[in-house]
Amino acid sequence: MKIKKQMSETLFIGVLLALVGGFLDAYTYLCRGHVFANAQTGNIVLLGIRFIEGNYLDFIYYLFPIFTFFIGILISEVIKSHYQYHNKIHWRQMILCIELLILIIVSFLPKDYNMLCNMMIAFVCSLQVQSFRKFNGNPFASTMCTGNLRSATEHFYQYIHNKNKDSLSKSLQYYMIILFFIIGACLGTYFTNILNIKATLISALLLFIVILFMFIKHER
Repeated sequence: MKIKKQMSETLFIGVLLALVGGFLDAYTYLCRGHVFANAQTGNIVLLGIRFIEGNYLDFIYYLFPIFTFFIGILISEVIKSHYQYHNKIHWRQMILCIELLILIIVSFLPKDYNMLCNMMIAFVCSLQVQSFRKFNGNPFASTMCTGNLRSATEHFYQYIHNKNKDSLSKSLQYYMIILFFIIGACLGTYFTNILNIKATLISALLLFIVILFMFIKHER
């Protein structure tokens, strides 16, 4: 009996999305004001620091990307609830199309709009992290590495302790996701140095490839 598995939850798609995640982290740091827009933990910490310092202008500065990340999660869930059983297009493909369009727009916004660009990229990352949450049935995040590193090491320990080859396989797959996140950061650095603000066109191209591959029916 064949068990159908969505292409969007394969390791291959997870690797491509990790490339995009690493790419965007490098891009926002190098080209958009030395910030990391993918995850909001740092912004939340700085939000608290600025509030205690009485620096309310910077408080608002860090509040905006957190808010757009929040909105992105909500929109992702709205799209999922309305189009989850759509026959012609998968709801995750709709999410990717939105991400792709936003990244193209970002590539044409000058550095005077860095704050807006970081908000838009935070929005993109929130859509992605909420919509693509598993590979091969394993939970993961494509825009940050902390949880992936924890899961990889946990499964590695289980392999050492129990000699469970399935745990080793899962551990290596998580480490592969992390490796491609690093490769994405390297590519982000390389293309940002060459293309500057237009480097997001490369990440948009990667997302376009993901959209194409998601049309493939994957069966196990």
